[in-house]
Amino acid sequence: MENIKIFTQLISSELHLQEHAVENTLKLLDEGCTIPFISRYRKERTGGLDEVQITAISDRWERLKEIAKRKETIVKTITEQQKMTAELEKRINDCWESTVLEDIYLPYKPKRRTRAQVAREQGLEPLATLILMQREANPNQAARRFVTGDVADVETAIKGAQDIIAEQVSEDERSRNQVRASFRREAFIESKVVKSKKDTDEAQKYSDYFDWEEPLKRCSSHRLLAMRRGESEGILRISITIDDDDAISRLKRNYVRGNGHCQQLVGEAVEDGYKRLLLPSIETEFANLSKERADAEAIRVFAQNLRQLLLGAPLGQKRVMGIDPGFRTGCKVVCLDAQGNLLHHEAIFPHPPVNHLMQATMHLQDMLKKYQIEAIAIGNGTASRETKEFVESAISSGQRPQIFVVSEDGASVYSASKVARDEFPDEDVTVRGAVSIGRRLMDPLAELVKIDPKSIGVGQYQHDVDQTQLKHTLDQTVESCVNQVGVNLNTASKHLLTYVSGLGPVLAQNIVDYRKENGAFTSRAQLKKVPRLGPAAYQQCAGFLRIPGAKNPLDNSAVHPESYHVVEQMAKDQGCTVAELISNKLARQAIDIRRYVTAATGLPTLTDIMQELEKPGRDPREQIEEFEFDSSVQTIDDLREGMELPGIVTNITNFGAFVDIGVHQDGLVHVSQLADRYVSDPAQVIHLHQHVLVRVIAVDLRRQRISLSMKGVKQ
Repeated sequence: MENIKIFTQLISSELHLQEHAVENTLKLLDEGCTIPFISRYRKERTGGLDEVQITAISDRWERLKEIAKRKETIVKTITEQQKMTAELEKRINDCWESTVLEDIYLPYKPKRRTRAQVAREQGLEPLATLILMQREANPNQAARRFVTGDVADVETAIKGAQDIIAEQVSEDERSRNQVRASFRREAFIESKVVKSKKDTDEAQKYSDYFDWEEPLKRCSSHRLLAMRRGESEGILRISITIDDDDAISRLKRNYVRGNGHCQQLVGEAVEDGYKRLLLPSIETEFANLSKERADAEAIRVFAQNLRQLLLGAPLGQKRVMGIDPGFRTGCKVVCLDAQGNLLHHEAIFPHPPVNHLMQATMHLQDMLKKYQIEAIAIGNGTASRETKEFVESAISSGQRPQIFVVSEDGASVYSASKVARDEFPDEDVTVRGAVSIGRRLMDPLAELVKIDPKSIGVGQYQHDVDQTQLKHTLDQTVESCVNQVGVNLNTASKHLLTYVSGLGPVLAQNIVDYRKENGAFTSRAQLKKVPRLGPAAYQQCAGFLRIPGAKNPLDNSAVHPESYHVVEQMAKDQGCTVAELISNKLARQAIDIRRYVTAATGLPTLTDIMQELEKPGRDPREQIEEFEFDSSVQTIDDLREGMELPGIVTNITNFGAFVDIGVHQDGLVHVSQLADRYVSDPAQVIHLHQHVLVRVIAVDLRRQRISLSMKGVKQ
């Protein structure tokens, strides 16, 4: 692998990690190992790096490879111009910062026909050099020598020379870095409303930014993205500014020496170069840079929320009724078996305007009894609360199923997708949506992997950020969650298997096809018989696939097959079978794992093995809990300042958390209202779908905004 030593040094220095750990990680990544596999099963080689650190190494490695490719293009272009020198080539080879690299390249970069280029073609470059040297007492006299058929007069000659100087100033690395320093130190971002749009309804959501100004370095991700969205919708005008007079004065000190005519011409050229070329270039650079940083932060928060959502508490394999609530169109009800298979569906109409309450009650009771329903999942959209109240009143006294309100974000996207059509070709979108709601209760992870993460509703400005980077990060997050939980090899859908380390869509489909043709897998070793699943893919995926009830109990654990022999030796030394070792705590406590350390298996792996033997195949997710809204509050009009209400956290941002309190409009707990102490990151004190108590502190009916607080509210 080319440049591995250089990459290792750069990455280890930037991330403050040991060089040998970075080098080994890069080698593993280059061999095709996945991040979950490396972090779980190659701790000895990486020094125990976690997924976050390995992901950072991987991302930085990809950026460095892009810079290496860019350098090849730059060297080739300059060489073809016959302007390459040994010193220039060394500078390029030693440079690994994109901004610096582009500054080096800028004077040689092919560009459209500029005013300076026209002046050069007219032979005015020597005049520009004379003026810039500032030794000519009478530059007009020197300029007369350059009046030709292409250059009409002295004034034209001098103007052309100034154009050349202006371009040189704008392309000079020192000048660019000087202006960059000013932007870093003092740049302000300003937002003004487009007057013709000020009083429109769509503009009101941007009213905070109608006349806004703040230092760019203090502008948070969500504010910048909000302003940029307002700009893209034609409601706001955004600019990034510095003190131009101060910047020009600083630049002139670099170029102007004295007070003569030449110095005046150079000063004019410097000012022109700054205003016409340098300022727009650096302003664009900082606009892009601030947008990249805002994107990165928004994507980080989105990924953090997505992880919490995917790792939400599962109900498990129980017979579930899924209800997609509605008023006019009725409630679509589905009954699922413990594996999530559709048994029955129908629509009931307990709400206005139809009001078939008695009929809906009878049908609901019949379905609960006939399909032995153990739990009910109700979507949290329109008519959710009314439907939950109807279900509670319709269920006869005695043992009733648990009732849960489930987020239906993305259910409509799933119901219209090819995935849903393939699963339920004979059912309409309403049935598919209700099935998705029911399955989410049973296993959020298994169901949500079928939906584009952007449609799940836990991000902010997800359509405004870099879409390639967003997809990359969210795919990594889904892969991480799937492999953290582990996957039942005999029940997992193609979509869930796709995210298992080392598989992907083709091998996932091949596993499903093999399962259909040959029945359930009885051992992990059988995976080797799946078409196109070779040794490398088997090594990557085997540890994350579970087979409940397998002959070898390790096949239902996170112990990798490459370590089975270690466990078998432990069991043999204790005079028992592997199954007995798993069930016998005293036998496990008697093991001294240091006896089993080898060159291939170190203490980190042995420690992981012992933890897994304690609870093989355990699910790391929490237990699910029922929830009740305050029955006295139904709409936003019922809210009063000071009310304390139960709620569910539906989304987390840098500026706070959105909480559903059952009035069809989420309220915001600003970060300053999350706790009685300073909170820098909301995720430190709150998590998605957490049940909380909040106090109403303000209600804005016009903008449909609810302000909430958790300060002083006993949780």
